[in-house]
Amino acid sequence: MSDLFKRLAARKELDADLRQEIEQEYGPRGKKALSILDAKKVKKYRDFFVVQGRSDPYIIDEDFCTCGDFLYRGRSCSHILAVRIAEVTGVYESVDSWYQDELRK
Repeated sequence: MSDLFKRLAARKELDADLRQEIEQEYGPRGKKALSILDAKKVKKYRDFFVVQGRSDPYIIDEDFCTCGDFLYRGRSCSHILAVRIAEVTGVYESVDSWYQDELRK
């Protein structure tokens, strides 16, 4: 765990200093991850996290994301970063069901 994430875990909140540090360390990806969190687009289901993108929801499971950025470029995306920050800070909506069950509705 990086020093940044250790400080996030200790504070449990995204203050202005940590937000700036995330943007400096991760660039546009960090800025997008913060906007995802600000818009409350991260949900934690029983099986994995889901981030609502502009047009589609993306499934995040550990270091894997279903978005095109991750699938085609093979790199960590803003959705994975948003989930990592959300896990440490608790900034996500908990959904008490399996995501696959939600898709069947």
